[in-house]
Amino acid sequence: MNKRALITGISGQDGYYLSKFLVEKGYEVFGLIRRNSNNPFYRFEDNIDLWEKINVIYGNMRDVESLNRALVISKPDEIYNLAALSDVGVSFECPTETMEINYHGVGKLISEAQRLFPKSRFYQASTSEMFGRTNPPQNEESFFLPVSPYAEAKLRAHTDYIVGYRKNHNYYSSSGILFNHESPKRGEKFVTRKITLSLAKVKAGLQNYVQLGNLDAKRDWGFAGDYVEAMWLILQQENPDDYVISTGVSHSVRDFVNISAKVLGMKLTWSGQGENEQATDGEGNVVVKVNPKFYRPNEVHDLLGDSAKAKKILGWEPKTSFEELVEMMVESDKKYAEYLKGLAENR
Repeated sequence: MNKRALITGISGQDGYYLSKFLVEKGYEVFGLIRRNSNNPFYRFEDNIDLWEKINVIYGNMRDVESLNRALVISKPDEIYNLAALSDVGVSFECPTETMEINYHGVGKLISEAQRLFPKSRFYQASTSEMFGRTNPPQNEESFFLPVSPYAEAKLRAHTDYIVGYRKNHNYYSSSGILFNHESPKRGEKFVTRKITLSLAKVKAGLQNYVQLGNLDAKRDWGFAGDYVEAMWLILQQENPDDYVISTGVSHSVRDFVNISAKVLGMKLTWSGQGENEQATDGEGNVVVKVNPKFYRPNEVHDLLGDSAKAKKILGWEPKTSFEELVEMMVESDKKYAEYLKGLAENR
């Protein structure tokens, strides 16, 4: 009999890659989607066959009755909670909503899961942002020092519900403490996708430049398609536990810009400092500017993961290098920009 999995937040980047991974493993996949979600089919448009294999259930993390209904319908062996208000910058503007979804929502879901299906296994998408200003490298033994409402809500959910239900209710609940992971399916508001799409549009003549915030911020960036395998492996272990999932290599936002430009055949020259820093192309056109409005109120300057535990116990290692990831994203957005250019020219 095939295993059954319920994925919340299935219309996001990770939901796409995880559902694809599980379907290929023979799972029956159920996906929870908000009724007001903007175009929930967007990330599946180039893989309609996959979308047709997913059992869609409408609901949201604020509505315990809808969560109860999703659990009753899916009868899950495994639950992957990927739903979240995941934009760190937006969390400063909407701290209450962030706490309701990223903390209280997790409590509603895990309590119903443990009550209705006590033998199910629960995966929580935790985040490296919980480490905040802890000095790198960060692993499972590092202190948590969150500096954003997003990270604070995720940490409370991790501590109270994932660790709490594991210890106090003997329920199989585990966290994947994932460092930044990207893909061509990433939302356009996230800095990595903003870079690749904006530079592709500059190259296609659709816009003049891209504005960014802190170019010196460093992140440990991996490929989301690699990381969903780790999610699955975490729930296949005999005992529940928490694992840092990362590449072990960090790069600055500026590095991401430089490699993206290189893939597009653009040679950048940087000048200025701080808010006055900018990059020009080979023809002297300014294509990258710094805009202070994109600075976070509290910045996490350096995240670098140590996933030795995942390698030892799960047998997991990333397969995609940073350069391969950036190239993958740029090539995808290059095609998208050309498509947009064609639409504009044919109006």
